Amino acid sequence: MPAPLTTGRLPPTIGQPASRWVAVGWEELPGFSDDALHEAWNAWVRSCERPPAAFARLCPEVRRLSIGSAQEQRAWMLQRLQPYRVEAASGSADGLLTGYYEPQLDAARLPGNGYNIPLYRLPPGLMARQPWYTRQEIETLPQAQVALQGRAIAWLADPVEAMVLHIQGSGRLRIAEPDGSVRLVRVAFAGTNEQPYKSIGRWLLDQNLVRDATWPGISAWIATNPDRVNELLWSNPRYVFFREEPLTGLDTQFGPKGAQGVALTPGRSIAVDRQSIPYGTPVWLASSGPAGQFQRLVLAQDTGSAIIGAVRADYFTGWGREAGDIAGRLKQGLRLWALWPR
Repeated sequence: MPAPLTTGRLPPTIGQPASRWVAVGWEELPGFSDDALHEAWNAWVRSCERPPAAFARLCPEVRRLSIGSAQEQRAWMLQRLQPYRVEAASGSADGLLTGYYEPQLDAARLPGNGYNIPLYRLPPGLMARQPWYTRQEIETLPQAQVALQGRAIAWLADPVEAMVLHIQGSGRLRIAEPDGSVRLVRVAFAGTNEQPYKSIGRWLLDQNLVRDATWPGISAWIATNPDRVNELLWSNPRYVFFREEPLTGLDTQFGPKGAQGVALTPGRSIAVDRQSIPYGTPVWLASSGPAGQFQRLVLAQDTGSAIIGAVRADYFTGWGREAGDIAGRLKQGLRLWALWPR
């Protein structure tokens, strides 16, 4: 059933610190009549665990509709929400969509047998010295090593996989324990050394070392330049510290907690610039490019240091190698509509 044409007067434009929202009719949202809304409803129910004030009154209805039909869910949205096209101050509604995911890696609780890349908890005294040591200093300076002694959660075998984990901010580890058992856990983002984030892909481009700075292109360069891996990794001074979390039961069906404080839903959670779109906002996303066509309901539940701008989103693809392949290729045009209570 197509969305009805808008009748009546539209609300005024809403100003956000980094964007403006222009009220539109539902007919402007591409693919709205075709989306499998029930797939997004789990993400919406999760957002209702920590809803923004504007949505708190709607959350009981959102929860009831989690068992509703797509027709009921769509009719409710038409009645209760107003779509706003998200634009930059210049009036441009075009932006950029990228992807992120949760790596799933083999690890060991103790170093040895090729596992010699540590994942660290927050070091004591970190807040007293800001910014802290750079990535290169953490890996080479004795005083940094002393500060981190006994802080390793687990050990990885590949420094590039460790960097991927640092960039993504969380991951799943299959940890080999000292008794020979293997346990699945999550390492979640706990903080950084407060050094600036520098893209290793941008470093490769600036050095004229690659033309393709996607993960497949970066991986191909690494494979042919193993002696320059440290130089590449140290070009990003930011270092991420983690905390270990159990991963059992229903938790395995969701991603890590995003900046909103709720678990992310594969394919239905996005990271945004919170100065453009508040956490917990349902958003209509439209993007078409080499990685695929996306026209769907998503929830703004996370942010990232590189996610800056009015029409900017990072799409959570899930976990594991397939999700990583999609996230690594995803870099294409984007349009967004914020769905706000009437």
